[in-house]
Amino acid sequence: MTGIGMLSVEDQMAIESHIKDFLVKSESQWGALVDRGGNLFAENGDIGQVDLMIMCALAAGSFAATKELAKRLGEGEFTALYHEGSNMSILMTSLHFDCLLITVFTGNTNIGLVRFYAQQTAGTLNQCLLSASESAANAEPLLLDAEYSGDQNIIS
Repeated sequence: MTGIGMLSVEDQMAIESHIKDFLVKSESQWGALVDRGGNLFAENGDIGQVDLMIMCALAAGSFAATKELAKRLGEGEFTALYHEGSNMSILMTSLHFDCLLITVFTGNTNIGLVRFYAQQTAGTLNQCLLSASESAANAEPLLLDAEYSGDQNIIS
């Protein structure tokens, strides 16, 4: 599939709402929708003073490396990647449109609970992304006012 494309304000709010609901159900601290390049599209929760842009880029890179490992084993890709730490853990779940659901949670949270709700949320987010993609494909092109059209000379 292709990338995530344009999201309307309504799409963005719906995605953020689904992530928030997922965090409550899974008892996780933070969740995000990112593309495979590490670009952050939506997030909810709190993980303290972590630089979110670097976090997303590293998570996407980790998932990309794992995709190559999967190929070596004859798999197309692994659908989830889990890293367990002594205090914090991370689960990355593959979505359509070259996206990932990244979840950060503490050792007090059960990985089975997180995986269960991550799979449900992945399905919901995939539907949101599909709907957003269809809406963007059917949207009318933007028309510019005459003052911004190519008819006028632009001074550089």
